[in-house]
Amino acid sequence: MAVEKIMFNFAIAMENTAINNIKPVFGDTKPHYALLDGLRGVAALLVLWYHIHEGFAFASGAPIIETLNHGYLAVDFFFILSGFVIGYAYDDRWGKSLTTGNFFKRRLIRLHPMVIMGAVLGALFFVFQGSEQWDGTKVGTQWIMTALLCAMMFIPAFPGASNEVRGNGEAFPLNGPAWSLFFEYIGNILYAIFIRRLPTKPLAVMTVLLGIGLAAFTWTDATGDGCLSVGWSMQGIGFYGGLLRMLFPFTMGILLSRVFKPAKVRGAFWICSAVLLVLFCVPYLGNDGAVSLNGVYESVCIIVIFPILVWLGASGKTTDKWSERTCHFLGEISFPLYIIHYPTMYLFYSWLIDNKLYTLGETWAVAIGVCLFNIVLAYACLKLYDLPLRRYLTKKFMKKQ
Repeated sequence: MAVEKIMFNFAIAMENTAINNIKPVFGDTKPHYALLDGLRGVAALLVLWYHIHEGFAFASGAPIIETLNHGYLAVDFFFILSGFVIGYAYDDRWGKSLTTGNFFKRRLIRLHPMVIMGAVLGALFFVFQGSEQWDGTKVGTQWIMTALLCAMMFIPAFPGASNEVRGNGEAFPLNGPAWSLFFEYIGNILYAIFIRRLPTKPLAVMTVLLGIGLAAFTWTDATGDGCLSVGWSMQGIGFYGGLLRMLFPFTMGILLSRVFKPAKVRGAFWICSAVLLVLFCVPYLGNDGAVSLNGVYESVCIIVIFPILVWLGASGKTTDKWSERTCHFLGEISFPLYIIHYPTMYLFYSWLIDNKLYTLGETWAVAIGVCLFNIVLAYACLKLYDLPLRRYLTKKFMKKQ
């Protein structure tokens, strides 16, 4: 309770300052959807808790992750949120106050400082862990530095390459979740060059076709893993699967931003948060002959339910100071928390393996401590590093916008 009180007071104390500071950084004049910010934070917290349970499965060699079994779908929810926000913020500014170059500058300033921070933390924690791959093989300093440089420049590692330092096939072995930002960058590039130019009807057709492709991909278990475990590695169909996984929700989000008309919804934030929690807690469903039941569930979540949640979240409004401050705080820490938390997970997983601990009951105190540490670290990175750096870069490179 003491930690919660401190963080709640942080949110209150910084509220007015943060709002005034964020707007110049983004260069936005439009109001933010407060509830969508809050939902993004809820999803980030659920990802953090999902990765705690991923550690138990990884350490014990279990084939599936218990509790929050479908927490990985938060990534797909992030993609649709991103598409909606980008479409809302930029669609009507092209040819007026926005050029392609300025758009890319804005997105780099918004995202890349924390990408670099996540890579640096990953390298530091990897060295602290002993510079060892999961099988105990020592990794030379030159390959750690190569992996760091590649991560900072968003160059993915390929399985078996010397800079794939953990030996687990990850595209970004110093900070696994960076793969989703890699594909989001691709989505941003495609938006600026091509997608934004599409009228709404052709965009709708494109979105439907991508949805059909995603459904076919999940229903047939194209990954062979029984779930939508694709994009985090460049092995096999990793790149193409990750691209499809990003493109449908991203374009769906843009389409929603164009056709969106708010409905009257009370308690939208709490309803949508509860729905996300329930969706992520649904047990693994397995296969039924030629059709993957788990894939059917994944496609229903991504193609049907997530767009509805975004619609509800964009329709709702905060009705009291508690929900307003909650959404604001969660929105602030959402991206920093998502992109910097995984290096500590590597340490947590290593600790579980070394001590042969495989359940939350055995490790609950450490697990909660890891979560709280990451929340505080994310908030500190935001206030002490991300916002000041973005403010500086905006003044230097985005003058007279």
